[in-house]
Amino acid sequence: MAVKITDICIACGACIDECPVEAIVDDDDNPNNDGCYFVYNDKCVECVGHNDEPACAAACPTEGCIVWDAVVGSQPHREIDEDKRSAHAPVVE
Repeated sequence: MAVKITDICIACGACIDECPVEAIVDDDDNPNNDGCYFVYNDKCVECVGHNDEPACAAACPTEGCIVWDAVVGSQPHREIDEDKRSAHAPVVE
């Protein structure tokens, strides 16, 4: 369970500032070295227990930049249909 940041990210930093669990890193700290912002799957909790919706998505000015990823293990997550996760639908429309 995690959100994912796509390559249409404009690197504004809004998501990093809003993440309550510090799961998002900028392009300099991306472990894949692909020049994009990165969300650590094992840290992201989709803001369950922190906010009513993922704070990164609410703060993001780029529509469709932040999408759902697969549920990881037994971590807290929001009830999102698998078809929406696999289709990488925007978190906030």
